[in-house]
Amino acid sequence: MALRITLTSLLVPGYDEALLFFTRGLGWACREDTPGPGGKRWLVVGPPGGGAGLLLARAANDEQRSLIGRQGAGRVWLFVHSDDFDADLARIEAHGGRRAEAPRTEAYGRVVVFTDPWGNRWDLIEPAADGGDGN
Repeated sequence: MALRITLTSLLVPGYDEALLFFTRGLGWACREDTPGPGGKRWLVVGPPGGGAGLLLARAANDEQRSLIGRQGAGRVWLFVHSDDFDADLARIEAHGGRRAEAPRTEAYGRVVVFTDPWGNRWDLIEPAADGGDGN
């Protein structure tokens, strides 16, 4: 069996606000929300239909809180594909995402860098008709 990434942990200040952004802003599904000890939750979100997801991890101490929004060290480090760029970007912005630049067209498709409500940088990509993936 080949190894594959199934989850990436993302530090957030609170579970509920993060869940709202990912389910309403990105249109993702809440795959699991299981209470744990000390108020922790195993909270997993991801695109409908499968694929890798995010484990939303509430920052538990000052060091972790200082890294919220900076896990990619200022670089785009999370990438999402869209089949309706304009509608997806509008929904993301309506729920707290912010454009970091104007949308542009590249050989691989339409792209815009946006930040989530905490400052993490993402690429929203609508791949070109030839199936380019932006990588």
